[in-house]
Amino acid sequence: MTVLNKLARPEAAPALFRLLSDSALSRAALDACGFPLAILDAESPTRGVTYVNSAFEDFFGYRVGEAVGRPLAKLVFRGDESLAQRLLAEPGSRWELRLWGADGLPRHVEIALSSVRNTEGRHAHWVVAFSDRNEVERLRSELQSLRAIASIP
Repeated sequence: MTVLNKLARPEAAPALFRLLSDSALSRAALDACGFPLAILDAESPTRGVTYVNSAFEDFFGYRVGEAVGRPLAKLVFRGDESLAQRLLAEPGSRWELRLWGADGLPRHVEIALSSVRNTEGRHAHWVVAFSDRNEVERLRSELQSLRAIASIP
């Protein structure tokens, strides 16, 4: 029997088994979430992506292998590192922005940002949630066009 098989049995290491089970449950919950999510490594100088859920993949067009390890600024901010830094400087904030997908097309989003601290109290990760605002922006633009037409004599 391999070490992994021994550890996978609850009676062999109950705390480790519980930790692994909780981790699997958390990943499943995040992946089932309908909102695009990304988790960034706050301790890395590049603030690289450590996780994206399937909604992120669908919305932005980046697969896990394309996203993990890369800075979020390079993925969806068109390299605008200063904007990414301003976002990270305000944990708990919400922003309405235009970001870009892998196809080069803009995405209108609302971003909610939160930080996760490690046991020493330092920022360990950033959790970034994206809310699709494309339809709202399309309707806003259409309304402005209709107002412009209505005001023409």
